[in-house]
Amino acid sequence: MNALETTPTPIAAPVGILAELTHRCPLGCPYCSNPIELEQRAGELETHDWMRVFSEAAAIGILHAHLSGGEPAARRDLVEIVAHCKKVGLYTNLITSGIGLTQERLKQLADAGLDHVQLSIQDAAPESADRIAGYKGAFARKMDVAKWVNEAGLPLTVNAVIHRANIARAGRMVEFAVELGARRVEIAHTQYYVWALVNRKALMPSRAQVDKAVAEVEALRETYAGKIVIDHVIPDYYARYPKACMGGWAKRTLNVNPHGKVLPCHAAETIPGLEFWNVRDHSLGDIWFNAPAFNAFRGTEWMREPCRSCPRKTVDFGGCRCQALALTGDARNADPICHLSPHHDKVSEIAATFDEVDENVPASDYNYRMLKTQVPA
Repeated sequence: MNALETTPTPIAAPVGILAELTHRCPLGCPYCSNPIELEQRAGELETHDWMRVFSEAAAIGILHAHLSGGEPAARRDLVEIVAHCKKVGLYTNLITSGIGLTQERLKQLADAGLDHVQLSIQDAAPESADRIAGYKGAFARKMDVAKWVNEAGLPLTVNAVIHRANIARAGRMVEFAVELGARRVEIAHTQYYVWALVNRKALMPSRAQVDKAVAEVEALRETYAGKIVIDHVIPDYYARYPKACMGGWAKRTLNVNPHGKVLPCHAAETIPGLEFWNVRDHSLGDIWFNAPAFNAFRGTEWMREPCRSCPRKTVDFGGCRCQALALTGDARNADPICHLSPHHDKVSEIAATFDEVDENVPASDYNYRMLKTQVPA
């Protein structure tokens, strides 16, 4: 009798593209998700390259184009890129620090068809915000940008990354987002990859700080129900189960870096041995369906125990591959955040070292993200 054969699950088209238009940025946030080895301006994709990428994205079924960086406002062709995305039917979300935007430029972006602005804030306290960003005056500029976004009639999301220096004001940042006229706020506890992993000693809060902040933010859901959407990403190191990183490896979205390399997630390049394809050599569709890096951890067949037999394997997909590598040395291991992982003790040991921490973090303790350049006014 022949063994039963299983039909491979069809690969669905992605729904979103994160376009890292440049790694140039005036800020030096110590938790930045960009790689340690930042791509230089020389070698960035040209305007016509990005237009082709977005055309290909729309053709394979992508709906959302998230225009990011670095700081996307550092690109002088940003208005042209937005206009092209509008032309091919992509919903555009500008992910920005606000630095490099003027009221006139924002109006031009709105006229070109920009759909949404996602503005990062580092803290609700101005001095602390500027210290975290490594840029004096950043907080004040962001307040102007939020006002201009509202005046342009664009929906605004405020994004705040939470760590030791601002966790005492996690709830205040929800209130602050409401004051800024945002329709959505993302309170995202730091995920310890790349720059954040380098700065973990200065960034990671204690469990007591986390528990207090989480309770505060969750209570505000009821307070502001119907007024603002609160997305709350809790910290991995104090969780029982891992999150489904990126919604599953190569399952929903893809990243294109400034030089055209296509990644399943921000930190994928930290995993040795993966072969990444470039939009200069392959179409976006070919990369999504066939690139070795995308198929390396797609689905569940790659999994080892305890993930392979776990009923949650199609819920969290084994967690984060980059985190598994960073904490266990092997990207194929179960994410050690999971309490079922044989490596979970590593996470517990790290978390225990932060039982007592001081929220007053001097700037000298940060390894600021580099390649800090001025952007056009």
